[in-house]
Amino acid sequence: MHAYRKLAGSMVLGLAAAGAQAQQADPYQWLEEVGGDKPMAWVKDQNAAALKELEARPQFPALQARLKTILNSKERIPFVKKYGSHYYNFWKDEQHVRGIWRRTTLEQFQKAEPEWETIIDLDKLAEEEKENWVWAGVNCLYPKGERCLVSLSRGGGDAQVLREYDVGQRAFVADGFALPEAKSDVAWIDQDTVFVATDFGPDSMTTSGYPRIIKEWKRGTPLNSARQLYDAKPEDLAAGAYKDFTPGYEAQFITRQIGFYSSELFLYEGGQLKKVPKPDDANAYTVRDQLMIELRSEWKVEGKTYPQGALLATDFRRFMQGGRQFEVLFTPSPTRSLDGVTVTRSALLLNELENVKNRLVELKHVDGKWQRRAVEAPAFGTLEAAALDPVESDQYFLTVTDFLNPATLYLAQAGSDKRQALKSMPAFFDAKPYVVKQFEARSRTAPKCLTSWS
Repeated sequence: MHAYRKLAGSMVLGLAAAGAQAQQADPYQWLEEVGGDKPMAWVKDQNAAALKELEARPQFPALQARLKTILNSKERIPFVKKYGSHYYNFWKDEQHVRGIWRRTTLEQFQKAEPEWETIIDLDKLAEEEKENWVWAGVNCLYPKGERCLVSLSRGGGDAQVLREYDVGQRAFVADGFALPEAKSDVAWIDQDTVFVATDFGPDSMTTSGYPRIIKEWKRGTPLNSARQLYDAKPEDLAAGAYKDFTPGYEAQFITRQIGFYSSELFLYEGGQLKKVPKPDDANAYTVRDQLMIELRSEWKVEGKTYPQGALLATDFRRFMQGGRQFEVLFTPSPTRSLDGVTVTRSALLLNELENVKNRLVELKHVDGKWQRRAVEAPAFGTLEAAALDPVESDQYFLTVTDFLNPATLYLAQAGSDKRQALKSMPAFFDAKPYVVKQFEARSRTAPKCLTSWS
């Protein structure tokens, strides 16, 4: 945050200086003409000069051949997302230039060569509809995942066309939920109802170009009859909405995104909006009966001070009634920060960054108390965790990447350190002669430790 303020201050000073020198012509203004003949010619000249310098070096042929082998490798890990009982992946290759949305089972995914079932062939769809379709994502109704909202972009732009898809029928739903090309945000409430934020016409978008009005849209009714629930300010960044489908803890939320790092969160319940009284620059979300608050700045409340970067937990309903008793699940330090949180059925996985190394800590809320367990994982690896199903499963995917081993995808289970390697990138060099060590040294000019690798 201090660095951000310093940068913002420098930008203000820079703009002031630019204003003072406004009468002086910028000799490089012509470089801002993206795609112009003169800038493109300049770029080609610079590339030619750099290439001539590189090709003159004796190491170039061998290095070029090696890098081409790596960059042209067709090997990739097919990361998947679970909807219902299947695991979905969007895949592009030489045969599927635009890509296919496909699925398999967990049993099949654990095999070296899974059997995939194509759900949508985007190349075929684009040809049939004479459109330059680019895949822009999908949102399927929990828990069965049989109805999905598919987003398609013309040529890869930010504006998208949205259409409802029936996975079982392998077809778009006639007279289903559909939106014309716009910057939209749509989320399921139930099979016949969605939250919708889109371009509803004049004054419905923010000055940043994103939707600011949230409506509840019922199946079979025209969009202009959807019931308005919330409108953000025109100068805000955007507005959105979503539903937590956890059985017994279902709840609907609306978000007002004020800026990149500030937002308001509202509980939509009983036809009313109730503001979740978090700091504007904090991120907040529910995990069953608990409210998680990730602090971006120091927070003083009820006579206590919680540090910037901390993760707090409290009973959500009690908090909404005025309670301010928190459990501190993570406290940062000069060498430690929170890199991410993954939710499984019965655990939280905190991805902590300690001296630029990731480590996983598992937390479980049992009998009103949080139990903590360190997860055994590679000491020098970059770790990324993703839950298979945060509502019904304690399994999660763990991706491990380090200096000597190719990126590997594992299947893991909360409560255990055992994991199964599922997929891996190929090894492009022999790592046997090498070891990884980390060193620290104290700077002569500042009371800070510098970390280096060898």
